[in-house]
Amino acid sequence: MRPPAPTPAEFKELKGWKQATPRDEITRGAWWSVYRDPELDRLVSQVEINNQTVAAALASFEQAVALTRESQASLFPGVNAAYTWTRAGQGANFGSSGHATAATNFYPQATVTWTIDVWGKIRRQIESNVAVAQTDSALYENAKLSAQAQLAIAYFNLRAQDSLKVLLERTIKVYKETLKITQNQYNGGTVSKADLITAETQVLSTQAQAIQADVLRAQYEHAIAALIGRPPAELTIGPSALPHTPPGVPVSLPSALLERRPDIAAAERAMQEQNALIGVAVAAYYPQITFSASGGFEGKSMLPLLAANEIWSIGASAVDPLFDGGLRAAQLDAAKAIYRQAVANYRQTTLTAFQQVEDELAALRVLGHELKVQEKARDAAAEAVKVYLNQYRAGTVAFTSVVVAEATLLIDEEAVLATRQSLFVANVTLIEALGGGYDATSLETVTAPPLIEAIARSSPVPPL
Repeated sequence: MRPPAPTPAEFKELKGWKQATPRDEITRGAWWSVYRDPELDRLVSQVEINNQTVAAALASFEQAVALTRESQASLFPGVNAAYTWTRAGQGANFGSSGHATAATNFYPQATVTWTIDVWGKIRRQIESNVAVAQTDSALYENAKLSAQAQLAIAYFNLRAQDSLKVLLERTIKVYKETLKITQNQYNGGTVSKADLITAETQVLSTQAQAIQADVLRAQYEHAIAALIGRPPAELTIGPSALPHTPPGVPVSLPSALLERRPDIAAAERAMQEQNALIGVAVAAYYPQITFSASGGFEGKSMLPLLAANEIWSIGASAVDPLFDGGLRAAQLDAAKAIYRQAVANYRQTTLTAFQQVEDELAALRVLGHELKVQEKARDAAAEAVKVYLNQYRAGTVAFTSVVVAEATLLIDEEAVLATRQSLFVANVTLIEALGGGYDATSLETVTAPPLIEAIARSSPVPPL
């Protein structure tokens, strides 16, 4: 039985939640499609196919499935066949008139050995191995979701650099117009050379920022290439602007969305694994009962039916240590302690899940409000630039006022873009924290992941 975890009745940042229960069998679907970006769809869909971290996690799961089948084989008898022949001879003594003799014998045999799982030790070991395989399945899903989220974040950061480059190029164009006005006024003798140098510096420093944007963009592109398992030289992503805002979060989110988190599922399955191992440790107190049988022929013919003698044996054994110096008791205590550790890890994973969702909901709420205020500040700064520039043309204000106003506008525009970028990052992080998407239509189809079905298709486990 799953131990209780500290789960609140609802989220502080969003009402309408109930207590969560891990249900990683619920499909996640293409959660990134909510952004309606064909290029993002194309890139994220390659993660499951080519990402090497995901491939390693998949191989680990496949190994766990194989180990499960290996432990299930212990439920059945082991049958071995052997075919042996010997040729032996005896020679005459030195000086004797006798003759040497030799004979050939054939021994075709079959043996059966079966350790009866009377006390459930093998079945509990199988239960533990199944939980390990399910844990690895959840870790595979977690690796895939994490890589997809990393790619989406890198993609939106890249798009933010594209938008920043457009902003800086537009600003450079404006600054060049200001430089042209200052050049004309300097030629007319109405401003000093210091104003001209200041205008030139403003253009050059902004051009340097635009170059820096290219560096960061290239790094994000390289990160995306690594996430889809390709060398950076093989991936080129064309420029495109960052959308204004990410898709909105529904007013009410089904708790089953959080229940899909693969890390919660992995923690729960790890707890099941340790619980089963307690049963293995308990079964060690009881005797191990083994049946064995063998049968065959012995004779001078290669064919069993023509052999001279039929041989067979049957037996049973029960082995139980009478004194082990407290070894089994210590092993049981260790198994119980590891189980308690798994329970604590499960509860902490659940708490962390709620914290992460709360953090991102709060971030989206606060950043959304901040964006509105920053946009107002940007609009006011843009109006101030127009006023100061007109006054500068008329000669009523110093060029310093224009420079300060234009620098303020650029800072405000960059702040708006940075907040929009943070909104997308928080949005992707929220989707990851929810286990992959917040589209309630994905809850309509509840199917077991294909990897879990692989365990179900393996040899059946007898009930305890």
